Amino acid sequence: MVDYIIVGCGLAGISFAEQALNNNNTIVVFDNDSQKSSRIAGGLYNPVILKRFSEVWKAEEQLIEMKRFYKKVEDKMAIQFDFPKPILRKFFSIEEQNNWFAASDKRGLAPFLSPTLITKKYSGIDSPYNYGEVLHTGYVDTASLLKEYKKYLENSNSIRYEVFDYSSLKIDADQVTYKGVTAKHIVFAEGFGIHQNPFFSFLPVDGTKGELFIIESDDLKLDVILNTSVFILPLGANRYKVGATYNWKDKTDLPTEEGKLELLERIREIIDCDFKIIEHFAGVRPTVYDRRPLIGTHADYNNVHVLNGLGTRGVMLGPSMARELFGKIENGKIIERDINIQRVKPKNYR
Repeated sequence: MVDYIIVGCGLAGISFAEQALNNNNTIVVFDNDSQKSSRIAGGLYNPVILKRFSEVWKAEEQLIEMKRFYKKVEDKMAIQFDFPKPILRKFFSIEEQNNWFAASDKRGLAPFLSPTLITKKYSGIDSPYNYGEVLHTGYVDTASLLKEYKKYLENSNSIRYEVFDYSSLKIDADQVTYKGVTAKHIVFAEGFGIHQNPFFSFLPVDGTKGELFIIESDDLKLDVILNTSVFILPLGANRYKVGATYNWKDKTDLPTEEGKLELLERIREIIDCDFKIIEHFAGVRPTVYDRRPLIGTHADYNNVHVLNGLGTRGVMLGPSMARELFGKIENGKIIERDINIQRVKPKNYR
């Protein structure tokens, strides 16, 4: 018997796996690589919603837990995944500058918005109104994290690559059994794939498709993350990750011509130099109508749990949400209503 079966090995699944392992629990992870949002994500962590100059929900708490989490993973694997880097918001008018300064005086935003304008000029970008700097920012190389973490699980024989067959799951009062693996608990961390899950398909995970580019430009000399209508993240060797679009209708992970044209239009609003597209990719984020995660335990089975709905901020949310769910399972901690699946009242909820 192991302590946990974990279904899904994206940011949510890895976050919970680490919580379990760091508390001397045993795990088996099942993953079929069907959900690509964690792997292709920009990986940015940013405590401010720059579109509205407002604070991200519980940003300070999330940043503290996130930094602690990724440092432990880096130490364990001797690989850097967390790359602190400034995020600059390009201003398009004096009015935007004024809104920035007004926001930086607010109590919740003051620790994260620098009141000093960044006047540096970057090659390939016209910035007559300069930039504002967001503090305590950076990005996590999610593709490398997922790749290396799966290798780590392989080395301990703790991961199985296969489509999860829900009909083969047997649930008893004190254990669950799946294809010869018996565990005390099972945690579903499947992202948008939760719609195939008969235990939690009622949850309002409304996937939002995002499309991104990798571009190359010899003329764009950017050593910070630029975030306006899209983000531009320097990767080195004159390459940049650029994204992302938001499509609420298309639930496929296939790049589209519509997404390509939208990204091209937005990029050209920001930079005025030549570039070429190296790669175009897409994924469906597990978003929720109220922009809050969905964590908790099934109404009928006290050993069947869910960790989902991390949306566009999985890098920041994953570690703290995994901690909350683990505390609930192991110590009976009450999960606050804002993130508890009990806030959802579907007609078919049993």
